[in-house]
Amino acid sequence: MFRRLTPWILATIALIGLAAYHTFPLKEKISLGLDLQGGTHMILKVDTSKLSAQAKVDAADRALEVIRNRVDQFGVKEPQINRQGEDEIVVQLPGITDRERALAIVQQVAHLEFRIVSNDPDRLKKAMAGEIVEGYELFKDEQGEPYLLESKADLTGAGLANAYVDYGQFGQPHVSFTLTPDGSRIFSKLTGDNIGRRLAILLDGKVKSAPTIQSQISDQGQITGRYTPQEAADLSLILRSGALPAPVILEEERTVGPLLGNDSIRAGLKATAIGVGLVFLFMAGYYWLAGIIACVALTVNFLLIIGGLGMFHATLTLPGIAGIVLTLGMAVDANVLIYERMREELKLGRSMRQVITNGYERAFSAIFDSNFTTIIAAALLFQFGTGSIRGFAITTVIGLVASMYTAIVITRIIFEFLHRSGWLTTIRMMHLIGQTKVDFLKPRKICYTISLIAVVGGLGYFLSLGNRAYGIDFSGGQLQQYHFQKPVSAETVRVVMREINLADASIQQFGNSNDVVIRTSADTLKPVQQKLKEAFPNNLPELSRVEQVGPSVGKDLRERALLAVFWSLVAISLYVGFRFKSWSYGVAGIVALLHDVLIAVAALAITGRPISLTLIAAFLTIAGYSINDTIVIYDRIRELRRSNRKLSFSELINLALNQTLSRTILTSGVTLLTVVSLFMFGGDILNDFAFALMVGFISGVYSTVYIANPLLLLWDKKR
Repeated sequence: MFRRLTPWILATIALIGLAAYHTFPLKEKISLGLDLQGGTHMILKVDTSKLSAQAKVDAADRALEVIRNRVDQFGVKEPQINRQGEDEIVVQLPGITDRERALAIVQQVAHLEFRIVSNDPDRLKKAMAGEIVEGYELFKDEQGEPYLLESKADLTGAGLANAYVDYGQFGQPHVSFTLTPDGSRIFSKLTGDNIGRRLAILLDGKVKSAPTIQSQISDQGQITGRYTPQEAADLSLILRSGALPAPVILEEERTVGPLLGNDSIRAGLKATAIGVGLVFLFMAGYYWLAGIIACVALTVNFLLIIGGLGMFHATLTLPGIAGIVLTLGMAVDANVLIYERMREELKLGRSMRQVITNGYERAFSAIFDSNFTTIIAAALLFQFGTGSIRGFAITTVIGLVASMYTAIVITRIIFEFLHRSGWLTTIRMMHLIGQTKVDFLKPRKICYTISLIAVVGGLGYFLSLGNRAYGIDFSGGQLQQYHFQKPVSAETVRVVMREINLADASIQQFGNSNDVVIRTSADTLKPVQQKLKEAFPNNLPELSRVEQVGPSVGKDLRERALLAVFWSLVAISLYVGFRFKSWSYGVAGIVALLHDVLIAVAALAITGRPISLTLIAAFLTIAGYSINDTIVIYDRIRELRRSNRKLSFSELINLALNQTLSRTILTSGVTLLTVVSLFMFGGDILNDFAFALMVGFISGVYSTVYIANPLLLLWDKKR
């Protein structure tokens, strides 16, 4: 495969050049997600329940067109507006953090009507008394004043040609409008026939104004009211874009302020720099020249990941940054597997040519299988995930593919070049973990008991929490995060919440005591904001983040998350069983990784960390990574079985575990360096994610040795 280096070198240079082209300049090639640059993400459902069967057919498409027109005129840079399913619309507004204004722009139906006001006070009295007045309907203005209007709208917003902001005699803004030729004809007759009467202008069932018709008007008019210049501008924008065919319901919202976005970027970059720096130091210190070669490969790996994101026009999210840090840590696994194989070849007295060749070829199957199982988990996460979680899945897949290329191809090119040039005659490495002769299978019954108690007890506690075990992603509700100028205590905020009947609100502090998160079961943003401003006049809070999920959406997300986990386990089990030609390998591996996921779930429940979409990504990452070490040992068992036919199966398993112990510790330890970096420096949002990974990865080392392989022996004896 590597007899001729030149084609491989040229191909690698071309690949690096392509990645650099799609990476630089970063601001032009890489788009930041809303969680990094700030903005609003909404999922809107078009309510067609009151429409006729015929009107329902084009309703969602028409709503999509209207909302897109409004957002385009709103001046948002690079908005994303797409259909999702039959009646949902996803709206992403980068840089827009005024949620009230954004919601008004996309949610207001803007159904405009012109109706003649009844001039009979007796009719009005009857209508106000609850009597039906034939041919008339009762409406109110924004101040609550009643108006009795003719039932039939003589003219609607369909006759509008344009709407714009204008100013009255005293500088008060209002909305002026012009009409189409058909609208002008209708309006001219309407005003000409009703001189001296009042004409009500209704917007979404509310009387905006009701001026007296002084003379016949043909093609223009005004909508007056107590508008600010911005409100008048937004209303004119909405009217120009046309009315929505039906009301739209906010099912999900995630708004991130620019301050939190900048903090997330700084935290992500810091975690990346520290995590990758620790990996570089370890590899260079432990493997010397080989470690430096691995660091070169990791640098190229990082470039390929960023270039891949740019090439596929993917959006970089905060979980995506976590995915980059994580895949760079996991990329070292392949180098460790290769280098430890090289160490074994050196011990056998092989030539440098054989050391390089055998090191790569004998490690390849374990590297491919372990990375492929993680890709399976990431692909299913993308299939069932949403928003920034998909960003994590994309980044993980790109990172794993890039890491396989850099570990298997680029490092080998460097080794081959140095050897053929005569500069590499041997490979020196540190060796902290010598050959062991531990009977890992002996305490298996004790380990089964401990694991069973931990899993059942932890799962029982998790289930006892009910909805409290889930974040708003799955249970529905609203999350508000505030940044105070000076530290406040959670208990002080809790007392304030009791004053507005929100004693059941969950109050939590992230990071320092300046940041407070309030979780409620319903939309309570306005009363909470108002009360906090009243309670802390000298320490005004700034709204950093809002997340809101409806109960139906939460249920759907929970079902999708369960499907993602379930199909990941099934797919990994089938693949492992196929690769090792025995269902027992697949099932034993699945039992071990399921053990690790459940241990992580229990740890989250005990520490009061609710399950969110981000943590589902952590569980699938644990599942993909947990099977890696198991596969490495399975691969060694398969290899030993061919060359040691006289050994019993239990002796083979113990021999494989002892021979691979150093790489199990090294691969998990190096990856944990990046996870600990995410936990300590990745910011509040990634804290729970990194915590789950730490627990899962540590549990993975234990379950690989004391659960998966002992189960193989158990089933082998039964067979």
